[in-house]
Amino acid sequence: MVTLPAGAFLFLRHGETRANAEDVICGRTDLPLNPTGINQARQAAQYLAGTELAGIVVSPMLRARQTAQPVAAMLGLTPCVLPALAERDWGAWEGLPRAMLRRDETPPDGESPADFAARIRAGFAGIDLSRPLLIVAHSGTARELHSLLAGTPPPRLVNAQIVMWRPVAGGWQCHECFKPTL
Repeated sequence: MVTLPAGAFLFLRHGETRANAEDVICGRTDLPLNPTGINQARQAAQYLAGTELAGIVVSPMLRARQTAQPVAAMLGLTPCVLPALAERDWGAWEGLPRAMLRRDETPPDGESPADFAARIRAGFAGIDLSRPLLIVAHSGTARELHSLLAGTPPPRLVNAQIVMWRPVAGGWQCHECFKPTL
């Protein structure tokens, strides 16, 4: 069970999809969790069992909603879908090897880095952090939140990893809580 201090929130990256397993850019391609991802979501739910959460805020993408489902069922919560938390639209780059990804560029028919950052930041600003919450979204969402809250280059979360953000004097701190065994 995780105990959240006042003003803190948890962030859970979605479980593994086929695109993650194949190491290709997924972005707005709305893939379901693969069997490993389903197991990872269950592990995350087990880790969070008994945690007192007031709510779950989730990206509209299927992989995020499927990851949130076992946590919501275990804790008796109904996730609130927040479209602003969706992964970045990589346009023509979706489906290409992840090694080709250039985060500082705008792909053809895709979302610019500035537009993505503005969308994530505006969505996060609308979340009520006065109560303990779980946010379930994507690695890009996690990176943007890390940049916003810590002001430092973010680490890449693995699938179904959980981190806790807690306010401290002068800013925020991020603490790793959980990584799945698979």
